[in-house]
Amino acid sequence: MKSRVEIEREAIEVLKDLNKAAGPGFTRLVRLVGAALRAAIPKRHRVMVVISGSDPVRVGAGTARLLLYFERVYRRTVERRPLKVLYMFHDEFDDARLRKEIVKRAVKEKGSMLEQVTARYEESDRYLGTTFQALVLDLTNDLKPNDVGRLVEVVEGGGLIILQAPSWERWDTALTLFKKNLLVPGHEEPRHIFISWFKRKLLEHNRGIIVYDADSRKILSGEPEDPGEYRRREPKPPKKSLFPPEVYRLALTQDQLEAVRLMEWLYDKPPRGRKKMIVITADRGRGKSSALGIGLVALAHELGKVKHRVRIIVTAPSPSNVQSLMELAIKTAETLGLEPKPVRRGGRIIEVQGRKFSLEYWEPATVVRLQGDIVAVDEASGIHVPLLHKIWRAHRRLVFSATIHGYEGAGRGFNVRFLSAVKKSGDTIIREFKMEEPIRYAPGDPIERWLYNTLLLNAEPAELDEDDLRDIREGRLEYLRLDPQWLFSPEGEETLRQLFGIYVLAHYRNEPDDLGMLADAPHHSIRAVRTAGKGKIVSAAQVAEEGGLGEELIDRLLRGEKIAGNIIPDRMLKHARIREFGRMVGWRIVRIATHPEVQGRGIGSWLLERLYEESVERGYDWLGSGFGINEQLLRFWLRNGFLVLHLSPDRNPVSGEYTSLVMKPITGRARAAIMIAAREFKLKLLNSLHDTYRDMELEDAMLLLEMEPRALEPGYRPRLTRIQLDRLWIYNYGPMTYEAATDVIHELAMAYWKMEPEARPRLGDLERRVLVAKVLQAKSWGEVAQELGVREHKVMTTLKEAVRRMSRELFGLAEDSRVGVELHELGQHGEGELRDIQAGPREA
Repeated sequence: MKSRVEIEREAIEVLKDLNKAAGPGFTRLVRLVGAALRAAIPKRHRVMVVISGSDPVRVGAGTARLLLYFERVYRRTVERRPLKVLYMFHDEFDDARLRKEIVKRAVKEKGSMLEQVTARYEESDRYLGTTFQALVLDLTNDLKPNDVGRLVEVVEGGGLIILQAPSWERWDTALTLFKKNLLVPGHEEPRHIFISWFKRKLLEHNRGIIVYDADSRKILSGEPEDPGEYRRREPKPPKKSLFPPEVYRLALTQDQLEAVRLMEWLYDKPPRGRKKMIVITADRGRGKSSALGIGLVALAHELGKVKHRVRIIVTAPSPSNVQSLMELAIKTAETLGLEPKPVRRGGRIIEVQGRKFSLEYWEPATVVRLQGDIVAVDEASGIHVPLLHKIWRAHRRLVFSATIHGYEGAGRGFNVRFLSAVKKSGDTIIREFKMEEPIRYAPGDPIERWLYNTLLLNAEPAELDEDDLRDIREGRLEYLRLDPQWLFSPEGEETLRQLFGIYVLAHYRNEPDDLGMLADAPHHSIRAVRTAGKGKIVSAAQVAEEGGLGEELIDRLLRGEKIAGNIIPDRMLKHARIREFGRMVGWRIVRIATHPEVQGRGIGSWLLERLYEESVERGYDWLGSGFGINEQLLRFWLRNGFLVLHLSPDRNPVSGEYTSLVMKPITGRARAAIMIAAREFKLKLLNSLHDTYRDMELEDAMLLLEMEPRALEPGYRPRLTRIQLDRLWIYNYGPMTYEAATDVIHELAMAYWKMEPEARPRLGDLERRVLVAKVLQAKSWGEVAQELGVREHKVMTTLKEAVRRMSRELFGLAEDSRVGVELHELGQHGEGELRDIQAGPREA
């Protein structure tokens, strides 16, 4: 690696003649970019230029020339003001450091209005929500789809985006950092598909996007937009409003103003037994988070006039999602004289404390347990739907914002899977508002159109008609083994959009990186189900080959090391400890989803059957998956013959769910290993319900305890001492409380799940649930009553009846049984050994 001094020396030499370093053919590009900028600036649209080349000096010098020219055009066309440039690069590569140094020095020494901010890609999330006039993305050594999705949107209308790329001819097969991270043992060469797709989209969207090959000195694509001008409507504050007029002057668009005004509605409490919910939806860059920040503080200000202190809870998938909200909250609080004080963690604002109010960020899973006057969920489309339901149920005055199309998630999934259920509930008054007008640039921006099409941010499932529904009802379905090369081709693109659209709706968070993995991960395959008639995609699965590891690698994993991919073998080796899990090969189902309009009709199960059949063809040992557990998903996997073999000890902070691994055996050795692992897992769960999994949902715990193998210890019978048996009698028929006999009752509850089902005492459904929730999970009487929807007294009587029945069937213990224990029954001299009483009728 070159020293800093060597890099600086090279950059200084380049700056002596920047025009010469950029190459003789560069002037033509400058003229074309100038024409594109002059057409785009009045329209408040952005211009993007790709500079591709194998020489870092030529690419760096070309980038510097374009930025300096951009400054000149801007100064003449718009105004003299500082132009902020964000430069993103990888500092571990000499060529990237040289390009950065050339641009940095040129901007500093030759620019008068340019102000450059230089950052590494690892820091990119901190720039979400910020605004720049120009952006340079060095994509030479890496093209990470998430980085492009995050950063392109920071540039305002009239701004310039420059993408630096390697040789245009060799870019497709470049081994980027993103591709390297997709490689796993046994699959050491990526597919090289995504960059070809990326290049094709650049050439297709040639209005406002210019591609220049510095090696051949040719402009490969690009032309200016048609002339035009855009004037943003000045927001008009309402004549009468609850919030002060100065609050509304903070809004940049009429849409943003209307979103803030809507939040006045939350000032009054909802009617008794009802909830009030505001739902704000928009594509990226419409300013909905900023509107939330303004509206929430204005609301706190008004509520503070009638309350001692106002607490506002804010949540989102991560703290980075709410930085725009927090910054506008501070600005609004300053405007209203509320003396805001930001609280930061890791450089990010997580709380704003002010006079008579606090606005606090909490992780989604935590919000369910908190109490606040108002609860706001930003980027709700990035939070798992079951957790959204819990947040909704736990609070009375709520605001949800969701991105319809964008990096943070997909609002259509939020609408289809969450909002429709809220509307059906009948206990929530909802007001909805959709924000249309972009904040940073004008409608129709060509770069936004390119970004959405390239990263499939606008992917939608197919619209199903009656013919498609008839095919589904009558089982006329086709199983597709899709070739990724074809999927990302012009011929396969519509199929790709349909299946990715299904993923977007079905999963709580989809990122551009998922698309890159679909294209380039060498061990991943894509399967789908389409209707036989019109060929509409109605279900899709992404699978990854795992396992087949060498003995040395198995040893390392057993000792705690980590490797790329191989999630199921790795977790099973670490937790089940059976070496065979490393040797066997199988398919892990990375994701499986069905079109939301036809869920619950057996299509997902039909697809699982086809995947299993193909796994048999391939000679695999197992089929498996990993997912956050909830009752619906657990039932789906268990119903299809899969067994849960591992459960994370902690809940996911975003989804609020425990992550599980499930497997279904194909070969004999897989069946043997999986059944042993399932038994070990159930024993572990049984012994952990009182602690690690104490807060697990009762339905989930019941399903896990009832799955195969049904008997954990065949032939098992509970063993109680004579004194324990007598204490059990006085709990059953005397005044002793549950708390005084909890050790004995716990022993009975454990025994119930260890025994063969046919040997277990006959308990009713409610009795079994109480046994698990109260005895095994050690929840309070109140918690159990709330979870079961009954009174506490009912829980107590149900448990006592269950214990009586178990005592009677296992030990013959009845109300008229003999009570008390003779000393001679306990062993010689009343001490030492205690004689155990095994299951069987006790003599009266």
